[in-house]
Amino acid sequence: MPVAPTYPGVYIEEIPSGVRTITGVATSITAFIGRALKGEIDEPVQIQSFSDFERQFGGLWEKSPMSYAIDQYFLNGGQEGIVVRVYRATDGVANEGKSSITLGNLVLNAASPGEWGRTLQAGIDHRTRETDEGVADDARTLFNLTVQQLRVPGSTDVIAVETLRNLSIDPNSPRFFRKVIELESSLVDAQTDELQQIPASNVNDETQQLDFIAASAEQGDDGTDVGFDQMAGPGTERDRKGLYALEKADLFNLLCIPPLTRDTDVSDEILGKAVNYCQKRRAMLIVDAPSTWTSIAQAETGVDQIRATLGGEKIARNAALFFPRLKMADALKENRTEEFAPCGVVAGIFARTDATRGVWKAPAGTEAGILGIRELSYKMNDGENGRLNPKAVNCIRFFRDYGNVVWGARTLAGSDSLASEWKYVPVRRLALFLEESLYRGTQWVVFEPNDEPLWAQIRLNIGAFMNTLFRQGAFQGKTPREAYFVRCDKETTTQNDIDRGIVNIIVGFAPLKPAEFVIIKFQQIAGQIQT
Repeated sequence: MPVAPTYPGVYIEEIPSGVRTITGVATSITAFIGRALKGEIDEPVQIQSFSDFERQFGGLWEKSPMSYAIDQYFLNGGQEGIVVRVYRATDGVANEGKSSITLGNLVLNAASPGEWGRTLQAGIDHRTRETDEGVADDARTLFNLTVQQLRVPGSTDVIAVETLRNLSIDPNSPRFFRKVIELESSLVDAQTDELQQIPASNVNDETQQLDFIAASAEQGDDGTDVGFDQMAGPGTERDRKGLYALEKADLFNLLCIPPLTRDTDVSDEILGKAVNYCQKRRAMLIVDAPSTWTSIAQAETGVDQIRATLGGEKIARNAALFFPRLKMADALKENRTEEFAPCGVVAGIFARTDATRGVWKAPAGTEAGILGIRELSYKMNDGENGRLNPKAVNCIRFFRDYGNVVWGARTLAGSDSLASEWKYVPVRRLALFLEESLYRGTQWVVFEPNDEPLWAQIRLNIGAFMNTLFRQGAFQGKTPREAYFVRCDKETTTQNDIDRGIVNIIVGFAPLKPAEFVIIKFQQIAGQIQT
């Protein structure tokens, strides 16, 4: 506000510049949904490496195609992922599939279902601060809890240790055992609600070392194969489970749903739900070719069925399909060659291309080499590729000099017959990036006075953001005027709009489109004839 002068002298007044920097959002955070050995259920958990996945979800597991996809994602350039573990309990299994440990009157459950809980063991001691303070034995309320995770049940190889000190049996204490265990332990939860007395110690009188109590061997269940009900069935959207657990995640750009089992493809129902959700969240679904596609003819007819399942051009523009599947070494089967869906590899290449070239560069071509695969399940030639590319099937090819590479960059709306403006993956992803960045970067506009000063600030800030992208090579054109425009004035926002509390902003951009076909023309010329 302007300074109100009251005395003779010099006054300092700061004038707002109107500059509000818009920062581009991340472009390649990839969400994965599927089974895992351990970890929270129906909760989106961020990971930055496969080591993170091993620590929080147990690593590679034969029954989890998702675990292999995540490994391949980070191997091929992935930087950040979000994992949603889904779980289907086996009928008749007690305690929701969780292992348990009984320490006198204290009962602990493994933090999540799965046989991994059988590797847990725990012990209690009474060497608390009350010992140092000289509190009488019958007046003590504190105890220490130590939990260990072994590499395999019964071994001496400890891979994780948690020690929670000065836990209290008093519900009014800030160290009440149930609350502390809930907040600080990633291995166990307290099944016991309250304790009337301190749990007995497991300290060996002779060695003064803890004698650990192991988890109950008959408990701990990995569950059974998941299906539509766990992934996107009735109630999952309302309860934020399965696919819709991603509602609890701030941002993701790519979605991978690997096959439900090694022999079970993702159903059309799940794909339909997933691509609709991707459209809502301004993300892109990476679709794996079904395992039944073993020929070019099957791919030609099958892609039309998938496109129909996804709702046609308007929805399919947020999905891209890749064929064929990949043959890779299986670390859990003595490195024998097994067949895997390509979604994790492709997502990694998307992330690698974004980091090195930008989201506007097609994640395909000779730079899009695939690491860690031995061969393709189907090796096609140029003619066969020419049958699939016009139908928006992105092929993975082998070239002698370049190895295995992604050789297609079309959305599922990119079939030539559809003539969609969202034909290409980089064009669609650039638009999604702009939409999300400007959505987040213009929140300050809400409730501002809707008049020319506001419109000028909007043009200034969005224009600066677009100009930065132009200088990075994101758009066509030699000048900013040719590359993009930002309009927000009395022509876009009429008095009727103002009366209704609306400000209209129009942003246009000229996207770069990949050089999908390179045509070199040759002409023979005659030598000079002397006359």
